[in-house]
Amino acid sequence: MIEIQEVKTKKQQKQFVDFPTALYENCPYYVHPLRMDEINNFNPKKNVSYDDCETACFLAIEDGRVVGRIAAIIQKLYNEKVGEKRVRFSRFDCVNNPEVANALFASAEKWAKEKGMEIIHGPLGFNDLDREGLLIEGFDQPQTFEEQYNYPYYQTLIENYGFVKEKDWLEFKIFIPEKVDDRMERLSNAVLKRYNLKLVTAKSKSQFIKQYKKQIFEVLDEAYGSLHGVVPFTDKLRDQIISQFKLFIRKEFIIVITDASDNVVAFGFAIPSLSEAVRKSKGRITLPALFRVIHAVKKPKIVDFALVGVKSDYQGKGLTAVIMKYLIEEINRIGVEYCETNLNLEDNLKIQQTWKNFEHEQHKRRRCFVKNIE
Repeated sequence: MIEIQEVKTKKQQKQFVDFPTALYENCPYYVHPLRMDEINNFNPKKNVSYDDCETACFLAIEDGRVVGRIAAIIQKLYNEKVGEKRVRFSRFDCVNNPEVANALFASAEKWAKEKGMEIIHGPLGFNDLDREGLLIEGFDQPQTFEEQYNYPYYQTLIENYGFVKEKDWLEFKIFIPEKVDDRMERLSNAVLKRYNLKLVTAKSKSQFIKQYKKQIFEVLDEAYGSLHGVVPFTDKLRDQIISQFKLFIRKEFIIVITDASDNVVAFGFAIPSLSEAVRKSKGRITLPALFRVIHAVKKPKIVDFALVGVKSDYQGKGLTAVIMKYLIEEINRIGVEYCETNLNLEDNLKIQQTWKNFEHEQHKRRRCFVKNIE
């Protein structure tokens, strides 16, 4: 018999966070999120997203052991943006048992319906920088630190409950050339000169972030605001995200492009891959894990392309090429094997065209599902 428990106690919270560790014990592709970050994510006192979200978490128990989990998140800012009454499902993990999966989804739906919601979709997190999308291609590929791995049977469990495809994201492996193409070099120089723009790099990471963080997030909101699943970044959320990622960013991997008045019109940054460092410790920050993370930042073998954003007035003018040229030169300088992109919407043809300038491989696909609440 399957028992569904809403997470209320600290013991249940730990069971909720730790369940995937047991489920993926023998999976070489799963990358654990930082355990303390996950605990804080579902603590209203620690996660500023609770200012704009309502959340409930559920555990599935069978014969005294956890066999599944799910979180339901009402993202109020997103619902205001799209004008719909939606709830997101997140952190869905489950043994290969339709009865368990159905019970979890039914519990999330029941809670959401009581809150007046009409549509359930996901997997999506609190915001666009949270883990999102169900892996449906690329099960033999290691995940990046920012991504969520899942077993192939998840898709069947989700579709059997009545969900259908809403959106897909594609991910690419990019093999960086030893030298920047002459055409990209010429284009980069011409673009900066034509529009009287300046490429600004960080001499001090802390000072750079302090000076440009507000404008970077403003460009981010403008460039990504209309995309599927994206919510505006409040000031509190901006500060929270910076505090989470600041340790992992190299100053060589952050760049902004400014106009003559030092206003940011585009930005880009990449992150050294932390997957292997975090996977070995199963998301716990032990002393050996901390040393591995520091080593991964200082001497990365793989780099994750995090974000590139361009203000609407400057889109289509070649600024993405300028940013990529700079990042490629820095990545080559430290000897990286390859890069991984973040999630690109399948209909974002502009960014996909950018990757065609390099040797590349589309190696993963993720999906957001949707269903009307009955």
